[in-house]
Amino acid sequence: MISVVIVCRNQEPELSVTLSSLVQGAVEGLVAEVVVVDRGSTDGTAVLADAAGCRYVVEADLREVVREVRGEWILFIEAGARPLLGWVEHLHQHVMSGGKPARFSPSREYRLPFLSRIMKRPSALTHGVLMPKRQAIANCRSGSSVEAVVRGVATHKLNCEIVPASVLSLA
Repeated sequence: MISVVIVCRNQEPELSVTLSSLVQGAVEGLVAEVVVVDRGSTDGTAVLADAAGCRYVVEADLREVVREVRGEWILFIEAGARPLLGWVEHLHQHVMSGGKPARFSPSREYRLPFLSRIMKRPSALTHGVLMPKRQAIANCRSGSSVEAVVRGVATHKLNCEIVPASVLSLA
């Protein structure tokens, strides 16, 4: 159904957090594949991705990665982010209804400190972005970053929460 794309570099611990939170989606048949796009890691990212059954690509052009994913929907998510309970049902309903691009709601329990929220411009991926594959392909240019692909895309806010990767880095 959906393919998950995670771009990372030397983020083995963060990647393990995200991959473990995606297991339920794989078990229930929502997540067809996870693609880890490595931007030159020197840690154990490759070993972790392989052990978790992910497709692992190094320094690949994002446009080619997006074209080759199996799912008709793509969830772009940061290494370290983790969807919270109930996310599988919400994403499944959204995809089946043929909805527009969407993002998770920010977690109320795991919020960044107030000043961090107002002083720092959040990444377009802070709350993940779910979009149809055809739209992702249309937004991808050769050499594009994930940030460039999802920035400016009008998204629907899903009724399920995510803990942003930035919360993990503060812990």
